[in-house]
Amino acid sequence: MKPLEIAVMGVGLIGRRHAERITSEPGTVLSAVIDPSAAGRDFAETVGARWYQSFLDIRVEDRPDGVIVATPNQLHVENGMEIVAAGIPALIEKPIADDVDAAAALVAAGEKAGTPLLVGHHRRHNPMIQAVKQIVDGGRLGRIITVHGTFWVAKPDDYFDIPWRREAGAGPVFVNLIHDVDLFRYLFGEVEAVHAMESHAARYHAVEDTAVVTLRFASGVLATLNGSDAVAAPWSWETTTGENPAFPHYDQFCYQIGGTRGSLGIPDLTLWTSPSRPDWLEQLAEERVPYQAADPLCVQLRHFCDVIRGDATPLVSGREGLATLRVVEAIKRSARWGQMIHLANVSASSDPQKV
Repeated sequence: MKPLEIAVMGVGLIGRRHAERITSEPGTVLSAVIDPSAAGRDFAETVGARWYQSFLDIRVEDRPDGVIVATPNQLHVENGMEIVAAGIPALIEKPIADDVDAAAALVAAGEKAGTPLLVGHHRRHNPMIQAVKQIVDGGRLGRIITVHGTFWVAKPDDYFDIPWRREAGAGPVFVNLIHDVDLFRYLFGEVEAVHAMESHAARYHAVEDTAVVTLRFASGVLATLNGSDAVAAPWSWETTTGENPAFPHYDQFCYQIGGTRGSLGIPDLTLWTSPSRPDWLEQLAEERVPYQAADPLCVQLRHFCDVIRGDATPLVSGREGLATLRVVEAIKRSARWGQMIHLANVSASSDPQKV
């Protein structure tokens, strides 16, 4: 089978991780690096790929089979539209956009053209999360009542030397908690309403450094998310799962799922259940649920290749990415307005500050 030629647009932190996996995955070739910076040009030379300042610079006969878009959030729609217009499948890093209406336009363009759009919520591809979904859907926890997620990390000062990370559309809600929101949607269904508070008291940037969020799901599940990128702590997806070896690893948890028959800690997948009927005076049974670990970025890349070949439909489609973005937009509005926001008909044009 002819190797698929995959281009990476934007070679910052996540773009380079994608490029590394393309070069090491059998059946894929890193055909091009699309990045106008000198660092992008140098990276392309290092990995032996063609370098372009923009997607439109690529001649039709040299266009790749697929493109991974890892540019700053504010450019996702512009870049995605160029690729859709060329009829090339695209995997767009999360969030699909930093604006709900613009994201909806991109999704509509992809669907009209029949061009697959995938969104890089790669955690759904993690075998551990697939094991969690089987536990939740299989009823081992009984009726899910409540969920909690923690994202506490300390990003260093030089992380913010890149200007867009201090501007609207960045911040831990858009950059980090969006992953948690997407996983909660995947596991527990659609969100009906959110209530949130934000603070930027640690750095006084234009974006938040801390957020506390409550979510109500259509299923009746109540959830909380507590996120900060200014706290020295071991409780986050990055530091508990070992997914990214660049982060130190701690034997702690980042999510807790509570049901009427049991509860589950993530990522260690320790399952706690009542041997008979639930009773707070009764000893709980403890079980560690096994799963076969794998790099979710590699699994996502293989899935992207299957979609390009027409052998699969996207696990995280553009429409799924849009639905998650709507929840994040509702979180931002709730924090801004100081009130509960219902998800029905959330769009950028409904925000009086954007009219």
